[in-house]
Amino acid sequence: MRVTAAVMPRPNQSFEIREIELDAPRAGEVLVRIYGVGICHTDLVAAEGRYSITMPAVLGHEGAGVIEDVGPGVTKVKPGDQVVITFAFCGDCPMCCSRQPAYCRSMPALNLSGKRADGSSSLRDDQGDVAGRFFGQSSFASHALALERNVVKVPEGVPLEIAGPLGCGIQTGAGAIMRSMDCANGTSLAVLGGGAVGLSAIMAASLREMRAIILVEPSARRRQLALELGATHVIDPATVTDVAAAVRSALSAGADYVFDTSGLPGVINAVPKILAPRGVFGFVGVPPASAIDLGPPGTLREMMRGGFTYRGIIEGDSDPDVFLPELMTLYLKGQFPFDKLITTYPLSDINRAVSDQHQGLCIKPVLLP
Repeated sequence: MRVTAAVMPRPNQSFEIREIELDAPRAGEVLVRIYGVGICHTDLVAAEGRYSITMPAVLGHEGAGVIEDVGPGVTKVKPGDQVVITFAFCGDCPMCCSRQPAYCRSMPALNLSGKRADGSSSLRDDQGDVAGRFFGQSSFASHALALERNVVKVPEGVPLEIAGPLGCGIQTGAGAIMRSMDCANGTSLAVLGGGAVGLSAIMAASLREMRAIILVEPSARRRQLALELGATHVIDPATVTDVAAAVRSALSAGADYVFDTSGLPGVINAVPKILAPRGVFGFVGVPPASAIDLGPPGTLREMMRGGFTYRGIIEGDSDPDVFLPELMTLYLKGQFPFDKLITTYPLSDINRAVSDQHQGLCIKPVLLP
């Protein structure tokens, strides 16, 4: 079928709105008409050519919409169901079988190759194959193919147009607090970076009734929103000479948990000075390999002396069939207002949305095909 998609023609170019061909669903696949899709930092990294996916490509991996068709063998959903699409996973490896699909052994191949697991392409134009299946969906488009395994039903009352970011950025931030680090009631947290992931962590920390929740973020608008969402303190790094000292002024013993979303080497190097003894550092922001390692002078010694745990986090350790319904239920109860993070744009304005995000004019842009 012919669909409309935002295509990245070559790395570091602007997206182009094109008509391309999308396969009908095969066994285990579902066709989703996209009602809304978030723009995630991972999409922009892929657009720079830093992953294995080739160009031209259709990116997008925070989609939500309505099932229009299903392939043979699909029983989880049916046409007409409203769904959010999350990352792809095999369902069979030891990690998947232990309900840790974010660490699926086939994660890179299923999410970053631009092809189905059998090596075939699901998208093409007049010049040949177009890379798709980005994170199991490629949802910068009017329609996307996913596996029944990586869709989750959206209950009535959750706005379908803005539900897509639950499938990646929002579950990553919330899951970091509620699953990966499993932050305890009455403990303290410092969040480094106030984008959609960081602010989702703030909301989750508030739900966990942590006694101190600190956000380090240069944007005044985001700091104010963090206070509305449950932060107890905010710090503008541009106004302090030592971020660690600023955190310690609020938490003299340090933070029990630190969660980094920035990936900035200077910020990450300050973490050992922020953590309380036996503190946990969770990180999703990853700097260039040449910019940082575990060996800056004294870092390993500080880690050992403090008894620190460093914890890499993928997708908030989410088991989507369990965690996404939990987040949606919290939203319906008024306890997880992720809609406050979202600004919508037509799909045709994708390049403006990307620019606005770069400039800090929005937190989580969502495209409406």
